[in-house]
Amino acid sequence: MVVRSTAAPPTPWSRSLAEPDIHQTAFVHSSCNLIGDVHLGQNVIIAPGTSIRADEGTPFFIGENTNIQDGVVIHGLEQGRVIGDDGKNYSVWVGKDASITHMALIHGPAYVGESCFIGFRSTVFNARVGAGCIVMMHALIQDVEIPPGKYVASGSIITTQQQADRLPDVQAQDQQFAHHVVGINQALRAGYRCAEDLKCIAPIRDDLNLSWVKSYTSITVDELERSSEVASKLGAEIVDQVRYLLNQGFKIGTEHVDQRRFRTGSWQSCQPIETRSLGEAIAALESCLIDHSGEYVRLFGIDNGRKRVLETIIQRPDGVVATSISSFKTPAAYYSSYNGNGNANGAVASGSLSAETVNQIRQLLANGYKIGTEHVDERRFRTGTWQSCNPIEATSANDVVAALEECITSHQGEYVRLIGIDSKAKRRVLEAIIQRPNGQVVSSGSAKTSGALYSGATATGTTTSTRLSAEVVDQLKQLLTSGFKISVEHVDQRRFRTGTWASCGQIQATSERDAIAALEAVISEYAGEYVRLIGIDPAAKRRVLEAIIQRP
Repeated sequence: MVVRSTAAPPTPWSRSLAEPDIHQTAFVHSSCNLIGDVHLGQNVIIAPGTSIRADEGTPFFIGENTNIQDGVVIHGLEQGRVIGDDGKNYSVWVGKDASITHMALIHGPAYVGESCFIGFRSTVFNARVGAGCIVMMHALIQDVEIPPGKYVASGSIITTQQQADRLPDVQAQDQQFAHHVVGINQALRAGYRCAEDLKCIAPIRDDLNLSWVKSYTSITVDELERSSEVASKLGAEIVDQVRYLLNQGFKIGTEHVDQRRFRTGSWQSCQPIETRSLGEAIAALESCLIDHSGEYVRLFGIDNGRKRVLETIIQRPDGVVATSISSFKTPAAYYSSYNGNGNANGAVASGSLSAETVNQIRQLLANGYKIGTEHVDERRFRTGTWQSCNPIEATSANDVVAALEECITSHQGEYVRLIGIDSKAKRRVLEAIIQRPNGQVVSSGSAKTSGALYSGATATGTTTSTRLSAEVVDQLKQLLTSGFKISVEHVDQRRFRTGTWASCGQIQATSERDAIAALEAVISEYAGEYVRLIGIDPAAKRRVLEAIIQRP
């Protein structure tokens, strides 16, 4: 491995000529610049095009299993110091199992705790980011100390301690995504080191040349029979999901429920799956499917904290076993919160609710809000005399979806709306109509171009819109009434897949009419793109609503 590492240059403030200390298991790409007193721990990977310069602020520490990705810059001020986990002074400390992703800037004095994730093009300067924090893309962290386990949304600017203290907690799916990124980069580190070693790479080349032979000669009859049985029942995606959960150290659980109890979320456990063997886990899973044919069956993982991850319905009453690629993707199963697209890949299943409504439910729960539902017939709708459905006490997205579907079923031919409630402030943060009397289940922002979005509907009161649906107008009104700020984002079809939304800026209007006019102007300006409405709680510095209101 040829590494471009050099001693620190002699300067007026230092003549130490310190050189990088690189653990023998670390990988540093030859296109990197590594200068001065930099310690790289065990199994660290430094990707192409990075610049790590301990020539002004010094020293730097990068802990074991951490990945520093393409284009990252790490530098420090001459006088800046932070205290590392070993009690010593550093210009920059990055703990173990951290991910500093593409084009991020870590400028000392800076501390990044273990198991942190710093997103694309984000900046950490004169700040401490506690262990287990998730910082998404294009964020600025400056002059603050972020407590451990906090989530910083994309585009956030955190420059006061009050903002840092109000950040929401990291969710389980965010932690699993960050953990997965570390695992992926460890595989890359091993692969890069192997690629530089002829003794390692030669057998692989030989194997590739003989792969068509090995694929038939190295598999036993029993393995072929098992593969055939698995393919006939579960599909490759579910098998991949089970394999991933086992590899990450999760336990496997399964539950079943009949059609009647599915509406109330009254799931019952199948036999516990205690094995760590993939074959035995698949066999136990298939046994559950057979024992409960004609029912819903779902698969989930359980972490050490007894929290569930990756709940996926794998069988429905019609006997269909999930085999779609949307059931599980690696690593895309975790991109629903990472990319901002609002796709609940395999996380919440709903027979009647749209993806946008399910995403709203997930977001409300993630922000600690309670969820309620109300219904009203056509006559009383005109007077706004809504009545509550059964209270929803559940905190699981699956259980909430089931309760919501039960309300919809019980009140066919009526309006039904979803309510988000801030229990501390005793106020509503969201009201969204999700069913109309004609039986149509709708979602804010999911309408087709020629459908409800451009329906010319009239909102409650005197304000009208020729471009926005009544639901979107109602959301605007609710956000303004609740004192929330409103902004808009847009993205084209190509960038939508990566969640790279661009801000259209904040809507400064205080009246409903001005807000509608501003929103319609954005829709006109970005015709042919996705546009989404954002509601922001200025006190908590967090988003309370993300609703796609235009599609290409």
